[in-house]
This record gives sequence, C-alpha cells and structure tokens, in this order.
Amino acid sequence: MPADARPVDVRSDIGAAMPRAKAELADLVRFASVHDPRQFPVEECTGAAQWVQRAFVDAGIPDVQLIETVDGSLAVVGSRPAPPGAPTVLLYSHYDVQPPGDRNFWDSEPFELTERDGRWYGRGSADCKGNVIMHLLALRALGDSLDIGIRIVCEGSEEMGTGGLEVLVEQRPELFAADIVVIADTGNARVGMPTVTTTLRGIANVVVHVETLAGEVHSGMYGGPAPDALAALVQVLATLRNEQGDTVVDGLDAAQTWEGVEYGAEQFRSDAGVLDGVGLAGSSSVADAVWARPALTILGIDCPPVVGSAAAISPRASARLNLRVPPGMDAQQAQDALAAHLVAHTPWNARVTVDREAIGSPFRARTDGPGYAALSEALEEAFGHPMGTAGQGGSIPLCTGLARVLPDAEIVLMGVEEPQCRIHAPNESVDPTEIEKMAVAEALFLQRLAGSDS
Repeated sequence: MPADARPVDVRSDIGAAMPRAKAELADLVRFASVHDPRQFPVEECTGAAQWVQRAFVDAGIPDVQLIETVDGSLAVVGSRPAPPGAPTVLLYSHYDVQPPGDRNFWDSEPFELTERDGRWYGRGSADCKGNVIMHLLALRALGDSLDIGIRIVCEGSEEMGTGGLEVLVEQRPELFAADIVVIADTGNARVGMPTVTTTLRGIANVVVHVETLAGEVHSGMYGGPAPDALAALVQVLATLRNEQGDTVVDGLDAAQTWEGVEYGAEQFRSDAGVLDGVGLAGSSSVADAVWARPALTILGIDCPPVVGSAAAISPRASARLNLRVPPGMDAQQAQDALAAHLVAHTPWNARVTVDREAIGSPFRARTDGPGYAALSEALEEAFGHPMGTAGQGGSIPLCTGLARVLPDAEIVLMGVEEPQCRIHAPNESVDPTEIEKMAVAEALFLQRLAGSDS
C-alpha cells in the first residue's frame, strides 16, 4: 500500500456503498440482456456491456475494452498491471441473463429491480449481475491501496452457451493470464453460510429419434401389434432410472459420494419447490445426487400434443436428454454410454438415431494453494463462520477452458447466488446482505494476496 494512503476499512466502506450498489444493480437489471436476437434487441446486450465497461473504469481499472467474440457477444475485458513480483487476480462475471419466460409467473416486472421482504427481485439480480456489483464494491473499497494486478472479464453469452468467450480464451490467452481466477457465478449453500464451489458437473446432451412406421395409422384398425413409436420412446426413457429414481445408464458409475457440506432433504425440497407429499427421486443423499453422480433429465419430447391429437399411432417420436457428468467421469465416454444405452434398450427393433450435442467437461478446483487458503480466511472473517465447500450441479465451460490455458493458476468459484435466489426461474432475487458480505470477503481476499490486511 502506498505510504500516504489511508488504511482501508473495507467492511464499513462497502456497507456505506450499499445504496449506490442497489441503484447500480437496478440500472443493470433494466437491460434485457438476453443474448438471443430472436427474443430481444441486440442493443440490450450492447447497452449492458457498455454500462459494465464504464463501471469498471470508475472502479479503478483503467484499460477496459469491449471485444466482439465469434458468437457476436461483447466480452468486457480489462486490466490493471501488477507491480513487479506481485500476483495477478482475474475477476470473472457475466452480464447476459436468461430469458424471463412467462411474465404471468412474475410478481413484479422482470427487468425492474423490486424490493420485497428484504430481497431484491429481477432477472439477473443474482445470476450474474449481482456478482458484477460484488466485484465493483470490492474494487472501489480498495481503491489504489492494492499492490496486485487485477484483470476483469465480464461475459456476454454465458447463459446461451454459444461459447464466444471460450473461443476468445483459446485465441488470446494473454488477456486472461493470471495467478488466481475468481469465477463469480456460484454462491453459498444458504444465506449467511460462506461456501466455495469446488466441483462442477459437465454436460453430455443427446437427442434421440425413434421411428417405427411409414406414417400414422388408425389406432382402431392397427392398435395392438402396430409398433407405437411414442410408446417405444417412453419405454426406453423409463430404463434411464431405476425404481428408486436413480439415474442408471449402462457403463456409468452411479455410486460416487460427496465429501463437503451436506444438503439436507428438507432444504432441497424448499429450494426446488417440491410439492407437499411428493417424494424425492433417488436412493442416495441429496449432496451425492446433485454434486457427485450423473443425472439424466428429459428436457423435451416431440410427439402429438394432447389438444388436436387424433386416434392414430405415432410413427416417430423424439426426446432431448440432458446428462450431467460429475468430476472423475469423462464427458465424451458418458455421452457414448448414453447413446449405446438408448440403442440397446429401445424395444421392437425400432429404428433409433442419436444426435449428439457438444459436450462440456466436468471440473474440480485445486484446494491446496495460497489463493484457496486466503479465500477461506477472508470468507470466515466476513461472515463469522468457517467456509464450507459445495459442488455445483450446473456447468461452467469457461472453467475447463481456463484450466487448459492457465494450467498453473488457481481457479476459485464463489458468488451471491444462494438457493433462495431461484436463478433461471420466475421471481429471481438476491439477498443484499449476501452481496455486501461477499464483497467484503473478496476485498479481504485481495488484501491478503497483496500481503496487507490494513
């Protein structure tokens, strides 16, 4: 820290800055920054990118660029060089958001930040614009007192999964060079419980098509012996779970266990909105099921709709399947196993075609480096509780891309997105105390890396 700089009390400075943080989050949420021009104007994403660029310049990052990626999104990339011998930390977040869906399910306008019962509601309030604000709070509180290098990266197409930033990482790795990477796109196990994410499940989606007849035939004349493609599809899909509801795909190990924070069944029921009286699927603990084991979800089925359906046997039917792949399992091998399972278990020798989507590899973070140790201490100081570790059922492809180009860097995952946020769902919200405490933790973390706790 420069000799003439005042000591930095990040806790009080960040607390005093929370009204500004709320106003800025409201400004950022107003951008309907969905990276899909079929749904929202491109100008919404452009405006959000420009807002983020200006905000990080204001927060003390002098060189902030907007870089167009191969998918047309704008990446906000900036840096403040490290003094000789000092480490560099990359702070990541994203400004694009999920579509709001049916607005009838929202209790307030999706793109207007609205306060109810102490929480701030709006699309992106947590995922991930709340994390953008967290970074800004931490950087502004530290000001010029921090003698380490800072890089910032704010992505514009994370939610659509179109891969623009991952390609940029491969093409221009120098923009991302850092000793420690903070991926701010996860969160705590619950409000007030500091948690870092140490694992991410990968993804191996397929679309399966079943064909049995040249065309529709009358169910009265041919029903019974005629092979019903929809019935065949239902039958093969049923083989992907056992009677207890566990995912079972031939050739995949479904018995791995989670070592870290627990995820209580009642907490999960509440977080997921499970209806009263409905049981949870599977025979394992919730933590094992969502963080350590493969999970198969049927995303959609192409078949005749109920309204307007005829008394006819379906000649063809399709389904899109989502396979989440835990660390320790190869995503390509998992996709191969799923495709082979579908072919092997489809009845009546029906014709089966499996279309493969791009895979995403699982990720496991290092937990033995100085960055992890500094973050653990900072989170405990900010929250007054020891840090826990959790997995993430979702995928962040950027993590594996950064791990490839930065093999010696530590990658840590944290953020403001605790379960009550209901990210991707109607009425997404953020707890402002999580933004405040996570910003304090990030500032303390950066101070520790710089060798100064003042």
